[in-house]
Amino acid sequence: MTTAKIPGAGPAGRILVVGGHGAVGTVVVRALDAWFPGRVLPAGRDEARARRTGGVRVDVGDPDGFRRLLDRGGVALVVLCVEPRDATVARLCLERGVGLVDVGATARLLDGVTALGETAGRAGAPAVLSVGVAPGLTNLLARRVHEAVGGADRVDLTLLLGAGERHGADALRWTVEGLATPVPGRPARVGLPDHGTRTAHPFPFSDQYTLPGTLGVPDVTTRLCLDSRPLNAALFALRRGGRARPAARPGVRRLLRDVMGRVHVGGDAFAVRADAWRGERHAGLVLGGRAQSRVTGLVAAHVARAVLDGAVPAGVRHIEEVAALTGLPDRLAAEGAVSLRTVTSGAPRPAGSAR
Repeated sequence: MTTAKIPGAGPAGRILVVGGHGAVGTVVVRALDAWFPGRVLPAGRDEARARRTGGVRVDVGDPDGFRRLLDRGGVALVVLCVEPRDATVARLCLERGVGLVDVGATARLLDGVTALGETAGRAGAPAVLSVGVAPGLTNLLARRVHEAVGGADRVDLTLLLGAGERHGADALRWTVEGLATPVPGRPARVGLPDHGTRTAHPFPFSDQYTLPGTLGVPDVTTRLCLDSRPLNAALFALRRGGRARPAARPGVRRLLRDVMGRVHVGGDAFAVRADAWRGERHAGLVLGGRAQSRVTGLVAAHVARAVLDGAVPAGVRHIEEVAALTGLPDRLAAEGAVSLRTVTSGAPRPAGSAR
């Protein structure tokens, strides 16, 4: 295994933050600029905003334009805070030896980037996927509880999101599409410190599809709930009804995106719980914080820093596969961005089951 040598990683090597004007990207830009002054280049589709921030205009839907930007040289690392249609942008980075940190959360897209491992290895480019809160911190907590029980047979991940937080258009679209996606499994009652016992529903977070391969855990389920109990019940009621379920209708999804973008019921607190079992052995961790978008940006910034410091080998890896990043939850806790605690009670119980 070789340590990646990032082209342009000296004083001239630029850090291109695509989506650098959004809720996550602005946090990434601010953090990286403190660590690597003068090297951060915010990028987005709004040319006027790019000029105001000293950045560049970039559209991930225009691969030719993105290729031309990279071919000018001088870019050491791309932090991708928006989701492109496919893995083309990632391929353009990796085949040129440019490092990549991908904040994407769609399993299909992450699989497409994972398939570029040989390309990245040949070019000496490191790429880190599953970067954020979920996926991201969920993956790291899953690794920790998996190891705590000596190799888990089952891992359950639970995410509580603050319905009052303002999210970008990509995040709203992804969440609403997730409501329309059939997911196996049953709701569960889960104890979340500071939030009580909540009903969480299976949701298509990519971590549950990634972790069986990266950790070797055969059974992984990720569930979601919102801090507003009435909104949580109302949204997941839209899943009922099989093929006729309301969430499957494009018009309903458009309405939901509009309503969720305008109406903010609840707070901005979030919580992540990871539980692992091996037979009767159990381990549980809960991580909590405020402003999930901000913490996602901090995770991405720390991962980018590890890449630029040469702590990430060449090739494509999910965050839980990078040894240098396993302590990231503790670092964020030490910085006051999150809290982290061990839990032994309130483990997930399928809805309707006995206590």
